Formats: sequence, structure tokens, C-alpha cells
Amino acid sequence: MKRTVRFTVWGALLLSGQLLTAQAAWAQPEGAPGIDAFFGVLNGYLASVLFYDVMPGDANMPFIVGWLVVGAVYLTCRFGFINVRMMRHAFHVIRGKYRSSQDRGEVSPFQALTTALSATVGLGNIAGVAIAVSVGGPGATFWMIVAGFFGMTSKFTEVTLAQTYREIRPDGRIMGGAMEYLSKGFAEKGMATTGKTLAMLFAVLCVGASLGGGNAFQVSQALGAVQGEIHFFREFPWVFGVFMAGAVGLVIIGGIKRIAHAAEAIVPTMVFIYLSACLWIILSHAAEIPAAFSLILSQAFAPTAVAGGMVGVLVQGFKRAAFSSEAGIGSAAIAHSAASVKYPIRQGFVALYEPFIDTIIICTMTALVIVLTGVYNAPEYHGLVEASKGAALTAAAFGTVISWFPIILSVSVVLFAYSTMISWSYYGERCWTYVFGERFSMVYRVMFLMFVVLASLVSAGNILDFSDLLLLSMAFPNFLALYLLQDKVAAALRAYLAKLRSGEMDREIESSSEPAGEVRG
Repeated sequence: MKRTVRFTVWGALLLSGQLLTAQAAWAQPEGAPGIDAFFGVLNGYLASVLFYDVMPGDANMPFIVGWLVVGAVYLTCRFGFINVRMMRHAFHVIRGKYRSSQDRGEVSPFQALTTALSATVGLGNIAGVAIAVSVGGPGATFWMIVAGFFGMTSKFTEVTLAQTYREIRPDGRIMGGAMEYLSKGFAEKGMATTGKTLAMLFAVLCVGASLGGGNAFQVSQALGAVQGEIHFFREFPWVFGVFMAGAVGLVIIGGIKRIAHAAEAIVPTMVFIYLSACLWIILSHAAEIPAAFSLILSQAFAPTAVAGGMVGVLVQGFKRAAFSSEAGIGSAAIAHSAASVKYPIRQGFVALYEPFIDTIIICTMTALVIVLTGVYNAPEYHGLVEASKGAALTAAAFGTVISWFPIILSVSVVLFAYSTMISWSYYGERCWTYVFGERFSMVYRVMFLMFVVLASLVSAGNILDFSDLLLLSMAFPNFLALYLLQDKVAAALRAYLAKLRSGEMDREIESSSEPAGEVRG
């Protein structure tokens, strides 16, 4: 294993050296052809194929965003606001109250949650929120919270299905996620070919999103924040890329178990550091908090014309929430499918906490910092907004309170980017493996590490657009499955709640004396 790790990491770094040799060709003057121009052209083709505007005028409501909004609201009503009713029970599951000797999986429910959170609690919370507030105005914050609330049910549904249809491979590894419930669930409905086609589409989109939003966007935004504190990286950005590639490579080679252990250690620490800094800034502007909330609410329903009208603000809020929490996208279901639980729906309850922590708590705190400090519309930061340097904009907001606060944010940004990358590498690797087979998984890992270095040389604006396109596109095949298989989730929910109310769950705990098991091939 150690030889494999060394080969993969050094192989990726050597290949990255070849990329660096061509750096001069990529970093051409503005307007010249290069890798950035390629991403711009690619974005145009993807947008024309995968998106179209469903709203008249300048509102610019992509079909896929409306697809997420309607689906999340529908599922929340369909399951009787499960995102409110089962939060307490979900907390008991997370802390291990319902562990059983009949549990089977590769990681614990808490480790699965932190792995998924390490992917979602990332730069979408820092950079994405800053961009949303800058482009859509403070009112976008309100719609992010609304999207997070309804997105909790989307997450519950897809995770329950991922647990239900997961496959235990001969080597003991679990293959689960939208790929599995699309192919198997549709087959149960007599649409095997359609299901397999959609599963392959989802897998391809997920691989692309893992290299864009789960990799390149993270590195680019982290680099933008770090360059403000360490001037060396302004002249040699590729060094940062090589450093991040080496650090990521040391973890992702070990698979989901090593990723889960790393996430379990990193996520609580980085969230505590970041939220503490945000709370300090918010409290330092305590007198302005009522006015900030008033501004957020007023512009959510009566926004300025610059924001593109109310629908434009709503779209900005929902796009950022989708990119941040990934609710309805289907990505986090891949991590949750590996959780060790007896009842599939039990892990679905655990997943309710993802959008709650990621969007309702962390994104709201970031938005308050941006609004309270006023950097979102300050003329001196207009260049950061135009360049989609959201992390750098948030750093500027931190710096308005205490001069050395951007250093704390830079540390948080690197941790957020790192944790997101290691989790998304697993998502992409599972989807790559679904398409090409287990024996080609190492090819994907090397390619992922190469993209880490490449990201330090490509503009943030095109990466952001590329990430949005692929990530949001995953929602189309995923939500088709959620609609089609909702009755299966509803039946499982009724059966589980009946056992819970009858006391059967408590009796299972009392009768189970053996430790929870792991998957065996």
C-alpha cells in the first residue's frame, strides 16, 4: 500500500510538472487562446445543452434550479415535514443510541455524516455565499435559508434510497448512490434501459463535477485567499497546487475509511474555528444586526433592480444553496450509502443535519458577516466580485474588524477546500468505478491530483460556471429517481415510525449486546 501511495502521489506530481512546463502557454494574455478560454467555450456548450431559461425577461431562472425548488417543496409536503419532526431522533442516531449488532457498513453514521459534511461544508459556504450576496444582494440570504430548509427533505430521500439499493462488492467495498437506485429502482418499474442510461449520465456528470466544483473550484478559491496573506503564492501559484495535491493524495489512496477518519477529525475543528470567527465579527456589529435582518428580508421580496428582480435574487439564493448543501444533487448519498445501519431510513434521518448545518447555520453566518461589514457593495471590492473571488471577498470582510482575521480565514479556507476535495474524490472515484470498473480506480485518483495543480492556473470565474453546470445537472437524473421511488421511501418511513412508536426500537437496543459489524466480502 505504501508503494502504491508513493507511486500515485509522485506520479501525479511529476505529471503536474509537465503541466507547469506549459504554464506560459496557459497563462497567456487576456484574449489569447488557452485553458481558460477552453473552459469558457465548454461552459457555453454545456449551458446551451443542459439549461434553458423558463422565466420571461431578465429573471434568468434555469430549468434545473426550478426543478430543485419544486422537488424539495413537494417532498417536504409529501413526507409531512419530516425535516422538522425527526431532528431529535436523528440526533440520537448520530450519537450512537441505536447501534445494533445487525448494522452493516464501512463507516459509522457519524463518520458518513462528517464525510458528507466535509464535501458540503466547504468554499460554497465562504466563497459561494459572498458571490451570491454580491450579485443577488442581501435578499439572497433569505432564499438560501429557505432552500436549505426544504433541501433537508431532498437529502433525506436520496440517502434513504442510497442505503436501500446499495451493493456490497466481493471485496467488501460498497457501491451506492444515485447510480444504484437509478438503475435498480427503474428496473423494478420495468424501465431497466432508461434507468441504466440515467445512471451512466449521473456518473459521468458526477465525475466532471468532482474535477470542477469538488476540486478545481476549491483550489482556485483557496489560492485566492492565501495569496492575500502569502505573497510568494502570487508569483508561484503552482507551488500551492503541488502542495495541495500531495496532501490530498496521502488521504484519498486509502479509500472511504481513511477519508472518513480524516473528515471526522477535520470537520468539527474547522467548523468551530470558522464559526467562532464569524460570531466574533457579528457580535462586534451587534447594534447593526436588526438592521441587517431587515435589509435581508426587505430585499428578498422587494430587491433592487440591479439584482435582477425578486426572481433573480431567489435564483442566486437557491443556486448557492444547491452548490453548498448539494441537496437533491445525489452526491452525498454516495458517502451515506457506506454507513453502518440496520434500517436504510435511519441514515436518511442522519442526513437531515447536512443542509441544516451547512446552509441554515454556516451559510447564514457567512452572509451576516458580508452584509454587516458592507463589503458586498463597497466600490473598492468590485474587482473581487467581478472575478468571482468570493473567498477573498470574505477575507476582506474579516479584515474590516481585526487586521489579522484574514489569517484565520485563510486557514479555514484551506481546511474547507482540503476536506471538500478528499470527499469529492471519493464521489468521483465511485462514479468512475461504476462506469469503468474497480481496476481503473487508480487512473481517476491520478487524474484528480493532476486537476489540483491545474486549478492553480485557471480563472475562478470559468471554474465557478463549470462547477454550477455539472453539479446542478446531476439533479435532473437524481430527482427523477426521487419522484419515481418516493412511495418506497414513504412505506419505509411508515414501517419505521410504527416500530419506533411501539417501543420495538428500544427493545432492539436492549437485546443487542454485540458490537456493530462491518461489511464482509
